[in-house]
Amino acid sequence: MTSQAAAPASFIPIARPTVGASELAAVQRPLSTGWLTQGPEVKAFEEEFAAQVGAPYACAVSNCTTALHLALRAVGVGHDDEVVTVSHSFIASANAVRYCGAVPVFVDVQPETFNMDPLRIEAVLTERTRAILVVHQLGMPCDLEAIAEIARRHGVPVIEDAACASGSQILWRGRWEPIGRPHGVIACFSFHPRKVITTGDGGMLTTANPDWDNRFRTWRQHSMTVSDTARHQAKDIVFEQYSELGFNYRMTDLQAAVGRAQLARLPAIVAERRRLASRYHELLGRVRGLRLPVEPAWARSNWQSYCVGLPAESSQVRVMQAMLDAAIATRRGVMCAHREPAYRVESWRCEGGAGVCECVAGSCAALAHSEAATVHSLILPLYVGMTDEDQARVAATLASALARESTCHSR
Repeated sequence: MTSQAAAPASFIPIARPTVGASELAAVQRPLSTGWLTQGPEVKAFEEEFAAQVGAPYACAVSNCTTALHLALRAVGVGHDDEVVTVSHSFIASANAVRYCGAVPVFVDVQPETFNMDPLRIEAVLTERTRAILVVHQLGMPCDLEAIAEIARRHGVPVIEDAACASGSQILWRGRWEPIGRPHGVIACFSFHPRKVITTGDGGMLTTANPDWDNRFRTWRQHSMTVSDTARHQAKDIVFEQYSELGFNYRMTDLQAAVGRAQLARLPAIVAERRRLASRYHELLGRVRGLRLPVEPAWARSNWQSYCVGLPAESSQVRVMQAMLDAAIATRRGVMCAHREPAYRVESWRCEGGAGVCECVAGSCAALAHSEAATVHSLILPLYVGMTDEDQARVAATLASALARESTCHSR
């Protein structure tokens, strides 16, 4: 008898959107009415999202980057102003600051949570500081109470980059509250397919300030004085005007219809992701040298991503390649904007001074934890629908790859 080769292992992706029959049914509504751009579905999605997070106002936009741009603009960030933020984030956080003509001032992160270190903020505040832009990295809430208190003392608004944090919660003054309430002055969300809920692409701003909410709605459609909805419903001829420089930052009704179905699923999605994260904790807890993500007592993460710290002797690239060879996708730790080629040209500052002038290209001593998190950590697959067998395979493959790394290092 001839032996048969074992079937190749099925590929385990880094993420997979949770979509199904409810999203397919939802998108029929705008298709059947013919109203495809921003309209009644967007309005309903905004109202439902605001109710879900407990925010007075929610405004839908085309993505989280545009949301960040409008948020910074609303609080008055302009040319040559400074915004305190983290380099350890998707580059959109820093880019949104540059869109305003302002300078991002990078502070380091806490190595346990990958979030902004509150103890480093006051050292970089100046008379030019116009905002603090915090990031709830990978869905893990940052230490917002500590940061908000620093901001209050210095009279600086806090904007939350909550791109990853739909469904996450924070213990705020003794009570569990959703991220997005908001706890700063504005919170900004993403609905990219890698996020916990998706609209294909899209974003949302939440705030308690009605004036800012009105500005978002005006700016997102070229600062048009009469909305397209109002024009179509008007009984008399109406001509719109364009009151100031605006943007095409709108969400479509097709996207919003999907978002409404996704939002209804959010509690169940988060519950399952938290179960999967807990199981990873069990499976990986005894892997020598591996640092597991930490959830502080005051945070409840949606576990948008599960990011582990690799042993010091391990090569991130070799471990990722070993995982890929075993048909398992991974991603490197979250990027650092200041290490990217764009920020060899764009202006930025750090605790040590002007980045372009005083920091070696691609390396900054004041951002040591941020840089280490990028090059010595790994994001593992986590998504609704992942089986226990999938997780066990991920854990076993990672443990095997790290064991080989340890053997190579000891030779």
